[in-house]
Amino acid sequence: MANRNFVALRTIWIKECTRFLRIWVQTLLPPAITMSLYFVIFGNLIGSRIGQMGGFSYMEFIVPGLIMMAVITNSYSNVCSSFYSAKFQHNIEEMLVAPVPNWVIIAGFVGGGVARALLIGIIVTSVSLFFVDIKIHNLAFIIITLILTAVLFATAGLINAIFANSFDDISIIPTFILTPLTYLGGVFYSLSMLPELWQWVSKANPIVYMVNGFRYGFLGVSDVNQYVSLGLLIGFNVILLSVAYSLINRGVGIRS
Repeated sequence: MANRNFVALRTIWIKECTRFLRIWVQTLLPPAITMSLYFVIFGNLIGSRIGQMGGFSYMEFIVPGLIMMAVITNSYSNVCSSFYSAKFQHNIEEMLVAPVPNWVIIAGFVGGGVARALLIGIIVTSVSLFFVDIKIHNLAFIIITLILTAVLFATAGLINAIFANSFDDISIIPTFILTPLTYLGGVFYSLSMLPELWQWVSKANPIVYMVNGFRYGFLGVSDVNQYVSLGLLIGFNVILLSVAYSLINRGVGIRS
């Protein structure tokens, strides 16, 4: 039984990885180009006028946030588009009738999203080395935060795909919710720059904790407690994975 589940999990994961690697020009190259533009425009041109932020150069300050932004968007979009495509082509039914538990299906799709997110993180980090010398304060915190964030948004993308009824539906949340929350998540600024009221309002944004937790791993500074960030990440993961498992079990959005 365990060996059968492992084979199924590996098969789904390899299929998901092959999917985004086969079209790497569309999945891996654009984030590298986009982040390079961010580094040039915000880091070099605007950053030179801003000066330091949080005791570091502006470029050093925004690099962790830009890496996290790329990880969030790619882990989400990968699973969302892949799972909805499986629904649209009616491939998901074949998986559901296969003699494997539903958690294997979830783990396979989420694992594919995490793999793409980690690869994007490595690519963006490599690009950033052309612009700034990266400091590492706590490597373990970087890895843990990166993986938990990738799992979280890959699972969120899966849930979005479960409820989606058209290809337009899989772009609504990224466009109108995810993108604004990311840009307001402290990627380009420190919360200490905001009035006290807006600092508290910003702390209602969960992405603030992910960006700052990741930034702590690099620079050792954070606008929020790094252990609170880690605890929230773990809690959100447990909640979303439970929701996804429940939805798959009940056949929501899949079985007519």
